[in-house]
Amino acid sequence: MSTLNLRIILIISLSIVTLSCNKSKESKIFGSMPNILICIADDASFPHMGAYGTEWTNTPAFDRVADEGVLFMNAYTPNAKCAPSRACILTGRNSWQLEEAANHWAYFPSKFKTYVEALSEKGYYTGFTGKGWAPGVAGKVNGKQRQLAGKPWQQLKLAPPTNKIAKTDYFENFRAFFDAKPQQEPFCFWYGGFEPHRGYEYGSGIEKGDKKLSDIDKIFPFWPANDTIRNDMLDYAYEIEYFDKQLQKILNLLEEKGQLSNTLILVTADNGMPFPRIKGQEYEYSNHLPLAMMWKDGIQDPGRIVEELVSFIDFAPTFLEVAGVSQEKSGMQQIEGKSLSDIIMSANNTTGNKRDHILIGKERHDVGRPHDWGYPIRGIVKNKYLYIHNFEPDRWPSGNPETGYLNCDGSPTKTMILNENRNKTNTQNWKWAFGKRSPEELFNIKDDPECIHNLAEINKYQSIKEEMKLQLFNELKEQGDPRMFGKGYLFDEYPYANPHDTAFYERYMRGENPKAGWVYKTDFEKEWDSDPE
Repeated sequence: MSTLNLRIILIISLSIVTLSCNKSKESKIFGSMPNILICIADDASFPHMGAYGTEWTNTPAFDRVADEGVLFMNAYTPNAKCAPSRACILTGRNSWQLEEAANHWAYFPSKFKTYVEALSEKGYYTGFTGKGWAPGVAGKVNGKQRQLAGKPWQQLKLAPPTNKIAKTDYFENFRAFFDAKPQQEPFCFWYGGFEPHRGYEYGSGIEKGDKKLSDIDKIFPFWPANDTIRNDMLDYAYEIEYFDKQLQKILNLLEEKGQLSNTLILVTADNGMPFPRIKGQEYEYSNHLPLAMMWKDGIQDPGRIVEELVSFIDFAPTFLEVAGVSQEKSGMQQIEGKSLSDIIMSANNTTGNKRDHILIGKERHDVGRPHDWGYPIRGIVKNKYLYIHNFEPDRWPSGNPETGYLNCDGSPTKTMILNENRNKTNTQNWKWAFGKRSPEELFNIKDDPECIHNLAEINKYQSIKEEMKLQLFNELKEQGDPRMFGKGYLFDEYPYANPHDTAFYERYMRGENPKAGWVYKTDFEKEWDSDPE
């Protein structure tokens, strides 16, 4: 064979390889495969971002994403606790469809591949910094440690502005990830801030955030209305702003590198604010969360406000679709969520798909009840109503009083509510936050977003309640929820993955001293009246 023919064959071969590689970097629907950046604050409720009109939080980065993309007014997590909420994001499935991963501090089942794992097999360079899926044990597959949210980038640290903010340098870790990425590969990155998770440096909002007590224009009616609570809220706001500042740096870097336009950016939080009656519960401010998306090359008519109901299980199918990966070829279990591409590609605020309701629920969060039992709930949000079904109303919804109400983080707000109840100066706030509940609850969340007025037993609301319950239970059956088939006990029997906290109630009642670092020692009721007034 002549030298010329060999050269021709080589050129043709290289051309085929090049075309093949370039094709693998293209999305079948959206053209080139975009970068994907998901940014998750730890415990922040709707509407506590500036774009929603909250004046005591300053969030220019979130606001930019909303202004140059889409701002969602009705985004909900199916489960208002860190690990199960993040499991829903990663798998596109509701928590009751995830076996052990429905619970907090779980062993993540090997059968459930995450969208990050799927994209890493399809040409994406993946990584995360801060808090990925946690807390829990990710486990191994074929002897290899799973990286549910991508390869960890945690090496770089900084001196934080308070003694409670994490030392992880989110931005510099992202920069290191970006610099290490092969030039031609798209990236999929998870920025998981530890803020505004507790604890807080008390008074930091005023001292370091230049805030004033008068900035707080409203206190929820289920908390005391005083300066202790205002201070607590301002400390929370200061940590939201810290999360946002790191996001701003990331956006600036992407813009500097010419990658901002081709990056789909999603900013949200995993569950509601870490205050009594919110985080770890299933009320409006527990599950209703901030959400904004920006993608300059993909979103049509940026600056839109979308009112349709969106669930966290919609994120994974969205990411797969924009990446050009079919759900069938992803290797993931069947996804329950629906891609948001119809909203992304719409030139207006309505779409062809009817997104008129979402389902929520929970199983075991933190321990502290006998036998490490959870507090099982299922619920549905539709029209202006929230229907909640409490399956075990004889259990304590925030954990047993004797063991410190462990499903509510220790805080000045929690302490004040407990002390008011102990002193009999105000028992109603305690009942709202920690008291036992009715089997069924129904709230008009348009008029009563605080979920104070339970309509479930009022005659004129019976048809609404029964219709919502019927739809909820029918859909749960279709989704294979074990609770619909008499097997709810499975969720209680799944092992709690942190051995230091297992059998917490029994050990504490025996006189042992198990540590629960997320609550205060004063949260434990020493002399408990089983039915306080």
